[in-house]
Amino acid sequence: MELQDDPQELMPRKRPTQERSKRKFDALLAASRDLLTEVGFESFTCEEVAARAEVPIGTLYQFFANKYVIVCELNRQDLVAVSRELADFHGEVPSLDWLRHMNAFVDHLAKLWTSDPSRREVWLAMQSTPSTRATGALHEKEFAEVVAQMLRPLTPRTPHARRTMMAEVLVHVVYSMLNFSVQDEQSSADAVAELKRLMVAYLLVAEKESRS
Repeated sequence: MELQDDPQELMPRKRPTQERSKRKFDALLAASRDLLTEVGFESFTCEEVAARAEVPIGTLYQFFANKYVIVCELNRQDLVAVSRELADFHGEVPSLDWLRHMNAFVDHLAKLWTSDPSRREVWLAMQSTPSTRATGALHEKEFAEVVAQMLRPLTPRTPHARRTMMAEVLVHVVYSMLNFSVQDEQSSADAVAELKRLMVAYLLVAEKESRS
């Protein structure tokens, strides 16, 4: 069955452990990203992915039950990559000069979105079914946990539950705005500037409330 109607987390059937299997797994994901960018999710098929990756279709199905699982893995891959980018903050938003750091990081993310059109295609595909949306929400929550830890020096007196909610809001807004910024006929620079305005206003209020 290609489409899963019950909202549930979509994950690969297995993750490779041997080097040869890892190469096939990575080749399938790379081919999926290219195909998704070229034809969109509606015309995206597992058969074409396998053909492009030069991998038997049976091997693809050993890893992925359907194309919805593939796109969820691509989404997870994108979030993991951004998490690694956050290493530039050394794990925390600095309590001093945080505005400069935030601006630089948002600019860096914006460049990722403009240079890699597959990110928007993955995000759009994640909206296609209840299960992909549910999986995307779980991915965002996991990423928000990292962001919440980073916000601790900026909001030292804010309760953990409130800080976690703030991080979830920030993650959702940032990803929505980044994908909005690369829509057709949309000025990416203008959209990113508005995203910064939103984030600065939100974080200034959060910092003031936490320190008052």
